[in-house]
Parts: sequence; C-alpha cells; structure tokens
Amino acid sequence: MSRALQTGRVEPVSGEIRSVVIFLHGYGANGADLLGLAEPLGPHMPDTLFLAPDAPETCIAAPMGFQWFPIPWIDGSSEEASREGMARAVDDLNAFLDGVMIDEDLLPEQVMVFGFSQGTMMALHVLPRREDPIAGLCAFSGRLLDPELLADEVVCRPPVLLVHGDMDDVVPVQSLPQAAEALQEAGWTEVYAHIMKGTGHGIAPDGLSVAAAFLRERLGYA
Repeated sequence: MSRALQTGRVEPVSGEIRSVVIFLHGYGANGADLLGLAEPLGPHMPDTLFLAPDAPETCIAAPMGFQWFPIPWIDGSSEEASREGMARAVDDLNAFLDGVMIDEDLLPEQVMVFGFSQGTMMALHVLPRREDPIAGLCAFSGRLLDPELLADEVVCRPPVLLVHGDMDDVVPVQSLPQAAEALQEAGWTEVYAHIMKGTGHGIAPDGLSVAAAFLRERLGYA
C-alpha cells in the first residue's frame, strides 16, 4: 500500500490549471526546498500548477528533512535496506502521479517533472516504466540508477533534459553523459543536456533558464 505524500502547492498565475510541474527534492531536503522555483517559473507558465511533495521517509542522516530511500555510504544503511526503501518509494511516487492526474483532471502530456539529486534518480527510474509518457523530465544533478536494466524494462520514453554542475562534489558530473548514453541506447530520441559551468551540487541561473525553456516548450507555451 502506497504512502500519502505531504505536498506543497502553488496555484497557476492565471487561476486556471492546464498543466502541472511536480518538483521532486533531494536527499535530506523537503518539497519546500524546490517549491520556491514556482516564483520565477510561474509567470512564464501562467496556466501551470506547481506541486512539491515531501519524500515519504524521515531522512536518517538529516532528521529535519526527508528521503526517498536510504543511501548506504551516507547513512550507514545496508544495500538491502536501500533497495527495499526505493521499491516502496517507487510505489508511492506512482500513486502520487496517478492521484495528481485524477484530482486535477490532467492527461500525462500535461504533466512535467522537475527532479533534483535523489529526486532525479527517482524520476529517471519511475517515469520510463509507466504506461504513458509524461510531457517531459528536467533532471538536475542526479544519476540513472541500474542503467543496465533500462533497455529491458522501458515502457515509454518521455523527453529528458539532463542538467549538472561541472563542480558537483556530491553526484559527479560524469553521471550526466552516462545517463544520456544509457537513455539513447534504450531508444530515446529526445535527450538534451546542459552543463552549468562553475556550479556545484545546486541549480544555477543558466540551468534554470534552460529548464524553463524546456518546460515551456513541452507544455505548449513556446
């Protein structure tokens, strides 16, 4: 049984919901950590609702924040606990996505996901294994988990924008070309990439600008 996710919400500038952007935060953070991006993005996507769920578990290494699943080399958990935690979180995220589309009366092509770090890892794992492709994924500062499984398990291929800082000391920037290669080998035709120069494990203005253009185009604003 999936767990309900506590979710922050910013309504569309226009007051009318025609699409949604769902933020998936990183390890030890919370939904509010990314929901602030609705302020610069909202005016460029006036009919878009912004949602930012908290991950389902209190973070072992940062009890004030949340985690999608344990990370052994950070919190001392076992590989088994990490995989079990991720499997539960996959069910939670799938149920959340289904619920958003039902509650807001939206189709998959009206849904965008914006992930950061562990949120990107979740998105890159979950979205290709869903029945219908969403409009697209902005994948910041994460990695593709179990890339060797993707080609056999892929069900749909939503467009993906990979963004990473070239000075990231948390998730190495090499994760971007590795993910891009695996996606392309698994049949993706729309994989885009942007390297944020001089940027660590974060979201720089140039990366957000590229993401905004991608979001606008995929949601029919551009």
